[in-house]
Amino acid sequence: MKVSIPRWLAAVATSLLLSMSLPSMSASAAAANRGAKLEGRWDATIVYGAITIPFQLELAGAGTSVRGSFFNGDERVTSTRGSLDGDTLTLEFEHYATQLRAKASAGGYVGTYGNDTLFGQYPVELKPHRKGGAVKTKAPNIGGLWILPFESAKGEKAFRFIVRQRGAEASAAILRVDGDTGLLTGTYADGKFTLHHFDGARGNILEIIPLPNGQLDITLHGRNAARDQKYTATRASPAQGLPQPTDSSNHTRVKNPDEPFQFSFPDLAGNIVANTDDRFRNKVLIVNITGSWCPNCHDEAPFLTELYRRYRSLGLEVVALNFEESDQIQNPTRAHAFVKKYGIEYSYLLAGETGELQAKLPQAENLNSWPTTFFIGRDGKVRGVHAGFAAPASGEFHTQTRRDFTSTIEKLLAE
Repeated sequence: MKVSIPRWLAAVATSLLLSMSLPSMSASAAAANRGAKLEGRWDATIVYGAITIPFQLELAGAGTSVRGSFFNGDERVTSTRGSLDGDTLTLEFEHYATQLRAKASAGGYVGTYGNDTLFGQYPVELKPHRKGGAVKTKAPNIGGLWILPFESAKGEKAFRFIVRQRGAEASAAILRVDGDTGLLTGTYADGKFTLHHFDGARGNILEIIPLPNGQLDITLHGRNAARDQKYTATRASPAQGLPQPTDSSNHTRVKNPDEPFQFSFPDLAGNIVANTDDRFRNKVLIVNITGSWCPNCHDEAPFLTELYRRYRSLGLEVVALNFEESDQIQNPTRAHAFVKKYGIEYSYLLAGETGELQAKLPQAENLNSWPTTFFIGRDGKVRGVHAGFAAPASGEFHTQTRRDFTSTIEKLLAE
């Protein structure tokens, strides 16, 4: 027998079925942000005053296990924690004491990045990545090594400028005594190269204008527009008679090489660690001047961890003397995160505030580079000092730095 269902009842049933099987438009949008749209590369910008720096951010995971990574060339700077709660994306970079917090908006995310007490908060925007084609513009050749004459407050007479180029695409880094700027990348258009970089700590835009005389007119825009730096670059050549960049192995010295290097500071648990402790007796020792606020110290830490694990059984010890801002000395949350992030197993000491560097280590002369690494023999005496750390963005100078550190350690261990 055929049963006839009233039209009004059929409409109610259909409505109920749809409400159970289909999410609302707002729920659908939230699901999209939680799911497929979250994974992968995002095109992002951060605004520092008058400049807007483009960068890429890679997101992975979901729910309470989201990860975000900035890029420094091929290196990833990955968050320590992250979550997507409804339409709110949060990424914690505890080793920088910074946070990215953004809400879903028009297919992307809009919010801020930074730290209220240390750096301030800056606007950020994330949009789904759009893969661009190869840039076909014909560009002048600027690849290679350049010298940037510049008298710095640290006594430098010049910086190095390292450029890699493929057609209209280029990447570059400025190498100072402390270390490099990170790898800036970009393209050539309208008579100039425009390169940019943001890795969560360093943010810059670099404009490079090739000049008819073969030199380069360079402007480095950073977080503070009043501190934009202008340089004139000349290709590196002994015949040019240019001022030379600082020799990292001769920048910092000790007043009396025959005097044992002394330190005595608390570790993160409050225990005093001193150069006279039994653990350091008859050991080769690296004493590393560092700070968790310092980007170049972040560059160096993984390498020191690697060296310690490789040579510890042969008699190597490493001690980090960490200098921080006053609030981080009182509550060293960032230092704890720094140690965890890089898997540091060597001694990590709270030596004082950054302004106390000279007073806390009076044996050193011209100690003004972050980081600085002292190499100490089994007799407790300083056998070498290396200012700064050239990271992978510095190309062959990074490779040479690794070789120099390794050969110095192996020579001291063999004595």
